[in-house]
Amino acid sequence: MEYGYEYSNYGSHTGDPRLDLEYERQYSTYKVPEPVRKFVVHLRNMIRDNNVDDVQQLYEHEFPRLTQEFFEGCPWPEAADVEQYLGEDASNMVFLILYKELWFRHLYALPASNLKIDNRFHSYFNYCNLFNLILLTETPINLELPNQWLWDIIDEFIYQFQAFTQYRSKLLKKTPDELHQLSENATVWNVLSVLNVLHSLVDKSNINQQLEVYTSGGNPDSAAGEFGRHPLYKMLGYFSLIGLLRLHSLLGDYYQAIKVLENIELNKKALYSRVPACQITTYYYVGFAYLMMRRYADAIRTFSNILLYIQRTKQQFQGRGYQTDHLNKQTDQMYTLLAVCLTLHPQSIDESVQTVLTDKYHEKMMRMSRGVREEFENAFTFASPKFLWPVPPPVDGPAVSLAREPQRQQLTVFMDEVDQQVFLDAVARYGSYEATLQLEKAGEKETPYLDVSIPIMRSYLRLYTTMPVEKMGAFMGLRDDVFRSYLMCFKHKMKNVVWSRGTSGLDGEFQSDSEIDFYIDGDMIHIADTKVAQRYGDFFIRQIHKLEELNHSLKAIKV
Repeated sequence: MEYGYEYSNYGSHTGDPRLDLEYERQYSTYKVPEPVRKFVVHLRNMIRDNNVDDVQQLYEHEFPRLTQEFFEGCPWPEAADVEQYLGEDASNMVFLILYKELWFRHLYALPASNLKIDNRFHSYFNYCNLFNLILLTETPINLELPNQWLWDIIDEFIYQFQAFTQYRSKLLKKTPDELHQLSENATVWNVLSVLNVLHSLVDKSNINQQLEVYTSGGNPDSAAGEFGRHPLYKMLGYFSLIGLLRLHSLLGDYYQAIKVLENIELNKKALYSRVPACQITTYYYVGFAYLMMRRYADAIRTFSNILLYIQRTKQQFQGRGYQTDHLNKQTDQMYTLLAVCLTLHPQSIDESVQTVLTDKYHEKMMRMSRGVREEFENAFTFASPKFLWPVPPPVDGPAVSLAREPQRQQLTVFMDEVDQQVFLDAVARYGSYEATLQLEKAGEKETPYLDVSIPIMRSYLRLYTTMPVEKMGAFMGLRDDVFRSYLMCFKHKMKNVVWSRGTSGLDGEFQSDSEIDFYIDGDMIHIADTKVAQRYGDFFIRQIHKLEELNHSLKAIKV
């Protein structure tokens, strides 16, 4: 495997053992630059000594710096090339497994042309070695790693499973040799094995029992057991819960995705706040699961909370390379999903988050509120996770590519809900939006399909406080009885389960959390604007206080 260096000046093997050994020594030294050798040895020593602070410094700063300097477009030296510099040490086995984890992670971050099918298999086997080392032991292993590295291990483990599942689904582009290797290694990156690892880490750490005691105000160590009290097992167990949330969301099981977090109260500061990337991932998948479960108020609250958190802590991610890029993309995805939720279920949100929405997404939200179906489809395609098949297609079956089929199915489910709101009249008259288009193409339908929609009804209701039902229906070209049925549909769509208290995110009560509410008394419809008016006075007072504090600080500096 080449590493992007020119080493032709070193000649080739001569047949002379002495010269060949010298050649191997020089070539190996060239593949592993001096700063990299020092880094590898120092990292091994710090991991062996359980010096978590120094390991964190090396992992979060030195490793990215050396990557950018020596291996920006090529892999790091393989484990066999660095092993000779480690000497004889009992800790080398554990370190080399961790080094390979870093090596494969960097390889996956390179262009796809660098990633071969053997690399995908070997990475899986290395994860098996790592998790067997952690789980198949009678006492906790003597190993401590920074929380960020532990989170990245779980996060990368699921990402590589996701990448392999998508790769395996594209049978049309496979060579006969690749198909043979897939057939011979059918259990590699199997969904059951991935679930088994995550559940085993959760069970080994007793993390659910710890969280239950912690939530009730007790000492988590009382329920932790020997393994759960060890930081390595405790944090891996916690991060595995978030990994299960992500995995169930990728498989389209949103109820189970929220269920695995039933002992984590998302509205309180908890363990995951120690690792910002974990917190952002948690809220993204929880918010998306709420959206697909039609719990728009909970989704809006979830997205608003995490976007506000990102605004306040974004400086922490500066200079972290791919993490910054991933954060920026996931932030855009959550703003897009929040825009969708607010279009389908308008309500008040935090002022600073609303400002960003207005500046960047106002046009998209207007197009969605006007019933532009393609805008909803584009928003979902961009902002949703890349869904997976739980069972890959057989390699000896028809040569088809099914990588996009899970995404298409989830999009269909989402658009069915959008059609019931934005294309209300088309659904009521013709059964579905697709049926309406078919009738239009056949020339059997002359009137526009978008006669009535919930956004249009909402815009009429916001204009009045009382109005005869018959008169308002006439404004929209509807008979009294038809308009009443549409009002009931509006009422139904604006009610959803909303979390109010308790630990489980599945708890909640049916509420109408829309900015518009109404009731019908005889022939009159009474409308109430439930949107709380923004208190601009308080905002300006806060800004004045901040300005005064700034002036005091500047005066103190001058003195």
